[in-house]
Amino acid sequence: MIYEMRIYRCVPGRLPALLKRFETATLKIWEKHGIKQAGFFTTLIGESNQELTYFLAWDSLAEREKKWGAFMTDPDWMKARAESEADGQIVGNIVSQILTPTAFSAVK
Repeated sequence: MIYEMRIYRCVPGRLPALLKRFETATLKIWEKHGIKQAGFFTTLIGESNQELTYFLAWDSLAEREKKWGAFMTDPDWMKARAESEADGQIVGNIVSQILTPTAFSAVK
């Protein structure tokens, strides 16, 4: 199992729109494509409270490539993204890292 950590740094004031998009659209589309989330977090204390951090669980890089590619080109996703950004851009920057658990990690 590998994990992907993604940090979305929102345009100031747009975090609520991003959270709403995940809750009402993105997660349903992920389910359709078999994308497994491993947790979502907002920043309570840290550099910015305009960030959403989440983890995805993948069996392999090949699985990620296949499923993420299908998601990114899904017409339902493109429509949901466009509708959610009708009032302006939501995300200013995305950071993504692929992580592997250590031998002593509680998460495998």
